[in-house]
Amino acid sequence: MEPAEEEVLKLLDLQKPMNDAIGRGDSDVQQFYKGVTVFITGGSGFIGKQLIEKLFRSCAIEKMYLLLRPKKKIPIQERLQQILNDTVFQLVYEKNPHFADKIVPVEGDISMIRMGMNEEQRTQITKEVNVIFHVAATTKFNAPLREATFTNVLGTREALALAKECTKCKSFVHVSTAFTHATKDRVGKEFSEQFYPSPLSPDTLIQLVENVDENRLNCITQDLLYLWPNTYTFTKAIAEELIRTSAGDLPVCIVRPPIVVPAYCEPAPGWLDASTIFGPSGFILGILLGVLHVFFADLSTKLSIAPVDFVNNITIVAPWDAEKRRRKGDVNIPVYNATKNNNCCTPGFIREVLLDARSKFCSPKAVWHCYSFITKNHVRYRILTFFLHYIPAYLLDIVLDIIGKKPKNLKSFVKLYKKCDEYFAVYSFFLSSSWDFKNQNSTAMLSRMSDTDRAIFNCDIAALDMKEFVVIWALGIRKYIIKDGLKGSRAAAKWQCVYITMNYVILIAILYILWKLFAFVAM
Repeated sequence: MEPAEEEVLKLLDLQKPMNDAIGRGDSDVQQFYKGVTVFITGGSGFIGKQLIEKLFRSCAIEKMYLLLRPKKKIPIQERLQQILNDTVFQLVYEKNPHFADKIVPVEGDISMIRMGMNEEQRTQITKEVNVIFHVAATTKFNAPLREATFTNVLGTREALALAKECTKCKSFVHVSTAFTHATKDRVGKEFSEQFYPSPLSPDTLIQLVENVDENRLNCITQDLLYLWPNTYTFTKAIAEELIRTSAGDLPVCIVRPPIVVPAYCEPAPGWLDASTIFGPSGFILGILLGVLHVFFADLSTKLSIAPVDFVNNITIVAPWDAEKRRRKGDVNIPVYNATKNNNCCTPGFIREVLLDARSKFCSPKAVWHCYSFITKNHVRYRILTFFLHYIPAYLLDIVLDIIGKKPKNLKSFVKLYKKCDEYFAVYSFFLSSSWDFKNQNSTAMLSRMSDTDRAIFNCDIAALDMKEFVVIWALGIRKYIIKDGLKGSRAAAKWQCVYITMNYVILIAILYILWKLFAFVAM
């Protein structure tokens, strides 16, 4: 058996006690969801899809309304089917073949007034829904302020308004981010599970983007952000302020995930979707394919990451725990940080784990030697990318243009590396800064869970073996993005030996040619 397959099968054994516990159907959290009707925004995204899958696989919910936006003139029923064809649902189809019959697609748009929903269907929803998961958000760090505000702030306002109309609502779950107040002046400081001062009132921001011209708004965006690194964290911070000031008596809780990465165990080890390649998973993808060699980051930065299955387990359990707190007289809105204290996961740690596992788990689809340099020095980064990215890219573009065999969907290797530089610029603040996220509420919630619930809804991020997880992360990218079937690892390891030699020969040749050119110019 392939070494990569052995690693995955080892983790699949962890699902047995979970499946046994789910089958009994008698846990407290399962009873909380028994017979309920759920409404979800953001169900077509990375977190949303796995949330849907886990709810149906672990709980006997009655019905699920799923807000979907028509896309490229594709009807929402067809969009729903496209979502359900994702590999994330393979396990739930085996356990509960007819779960999709309980999903009702709702045409709408979170960034519109009243979510752009049909009033007749909205009335039906308000009569039936018990639990609302507001997951929808634009996660693009560099999204224009108007887009980020309409989706993240106005969308939260409209989701909250819907919850207030629901006559049977027993929980509204707002999925936020751990980085809402991870500003430039708070680097290295503690963040507790509480509300922090908002940079702007929600009403003021919404009125601003509704009334100010797009060009003018873009011009003043940086002044508005001030200490916030991007429009995503800025608008998510203001969305939390909206929850704090507008929730009223509504039973609300907030879940703050950090950077959400592939699944640890559920529904399959390493599961992720293509949308995640525009973040840290894309950087690992570049290493595994042998096309990215230079990274702008601080080797020692503590990265706050959490597997998507852990995040969703916390998201599912949080409303149950919040209800228990309310029954004991706690009137505060509980906030749950889905983070890990004493996090050892740094860019340097990830690189070392990948290097150690390279000979055992490398992909046969790698096109070059899989190695990497990490630096936080801008000058060093530019020099290294010039030699290791751009010179090979220009040469490849010239050769492929001559022979006419350029890969599909790739106009230029040079443009590819320029796009990578743009992503590093977007993520540089988070790859070179750390914060101390506290998780007292999440830890207390875990202590209140029964052994059965802890088996079904594993959310003990503190117990996560980060070295093992980084390997699973890489294998997930191989299986779901590279799609090499986790086969050919041994042959790929042998090719890596060849690529190493070729890499040194070519680098020496490039340096020799440049030296000759400089010598000629200097004459």
